[in-house]
Amino acid sequence: MAYQMLAVGVGWQIYALTGSALDLGFIGLVQFLPALLLVLVSGHVADRYDRRAVVRICPMIEGVAVLVLAVQSARGGITELGIFALVALVGSARAFEGPTLQALLPGLVPVALLPRAVAASATANQTAVIIGPAAGGLLYAFGPTAVYATSATLFLLASVLVWRIRIERAPPKREPASLKSIFAGIAFIRSQPAVLGAISLDLFAVLFGGATALLPIYARDILGTGPWGLGLLRSAPAVGALSVALLFARRPPSRRVGRTMFAAVTMFGLATMVFAVSTFFALSLAALVVLGASDMVNVVIRSTLVQLDTPDAMRGRVSAVNSVFIGTSNQLGEFESGVTAALLGTVPAVLLGGVGTILVVLLWMRLFPTLLQRDTLRPIS
Repeated sequence: MAYQMLAVGVGWQIYALTGSALDLGFIGLVQFLPALLLVLVSGHVADRYDRRAVVRICPMIEGVAVLVLAVQSARGGITELGIFALVALVGSARAFEGPTLQALLPGLVPVALLPRAVAASATANQTAVIIGPAAGGLLYAFGPTAVYATSATLFLLASVLVWRIRIERAPPKREPASLKSIFAGIAFIRSQPAVLGAISLDLFAVLFGGATALLPIYARDILGTGPWGLGLLRSAPAVGALSVALLFARRPPSRRVGRTMFAAVTMFGLATMVFAVSTFFALSLAALVVLGASDMVNVVIRSTLVQLDTPDAMRGRVSAVNSVFIGTSNQLGEFESGVTAALLGTVPAVLLGGVGTILVVLLWMRLFPTLLQRDTLRPIS
């Protein structure tokens, strides 16, 4: 919830300060770069140190950064460069938090329950994604300070709650630090066609299809709504995603998972195209709901496949590389959308992204037949 509220506040404030689609794209870029630069370090930290401790520290750092945003906004001295710097600090903490959380989850449940656990975790996350943006949009009526102060409080509360996690099983032995061990995650992914295909499909499909950074423009200039409308638009994908996550928490996908993944990403591209050309608020919301539902199918299958096909002692490093792919598709995708919108216009940029997503699906079906033919989510032998 804290992160989603922060995204609404930063997006609206930046666009109010500059009126620039390119600056909205830079928000994604400054979050992506730390994950890219720290990918090898963050994965190694997740495999060598207590994963719970890492996850405890990161929300504390994020909370302090957002608290500074609140103070600076209240004083009226906030600038776009200051916002970018503090968002980059949040991105740096998330660079460690993301892969560590991914690696932590399989150690909390039996292997047979991992697909349901991934879906249940996604359910909790998507619930927050629904509530967070809507709450952020409503709180922005009282100014950005209210949004940031609430977000900072929730980040710090998250850190406190992580202290309650208990793991009774002994952690596996960690190999000593070396260049080979640091790059082991990349080497492992390259050796597993299904894993490489799954995470790279998400990378390129969502890279082209991501329109999240441009939602402030759609809300204000195309659909004619205010911050409340932006909050609903940001929440709409999570409504669809939550529906799928709840279904998968009870009945996870069991057959033809490869074909299901490709079909879901195709639907993601089609929904993006509908959203691009829509000028009706209700239709735009519906397209975003479908977009979120199809993306969640991809998320659950990809996340479960990567975790089950990866040995526990390497999950931190593999998850770090996976997080960079995810961050690339999300944060760098936002930058790509901002640049394309600045060059071609908002609607052509989003429409072109949807077309690009579908073309990626067709190409990946030929490049990764192992992933296309994957039938179940059973772990590798």
